[in-house]
Amino acid sequence: MLARVIEAAGISTVLVSMMPYWSEPFGVPRTLGVEFPFVHPLGHAGDRQEQMKVIREALRVLRDAREPRTVEHLPDKWSGDHEEWYRRWQPPELPPIIAWLREQQRKQAEERREGEGSKP
Repeated sequence: MLARVIEAAGISTVLVSMMPYWSEPFGVPRTLGVEFPFVHPLGHAGDRQEQMKVIREALRVLRDAREPRTVEHLPDKWSGDHEEWYRRWQPPELPPIIAWLREQQRKQAEERREGEGSKP
């Protein structure tokens, strides 16, 4: 992950993420988790106050984190209908890689079910 490379050069980093649970396995040093829709990690477009609040909170995590792989969560929730914003972001058709991954997961689940059915 890029954050680790930057950290190795002596520059501290903090990641603002809508999926903070991915940070720990990838070794991101510091993460601020936000419950905002994808493509809006800092908040609503044009809402300077909201965006600055997220940036300030991320800088606080950068300053105060004492343990590696620190994950903190912004307590603010997305204002508005989260599902509607998700639909706006989501393309009408799955990208090919996502369609392929979904099919692989479906096949693996089917194989597990078949394997469980053959157990005595």
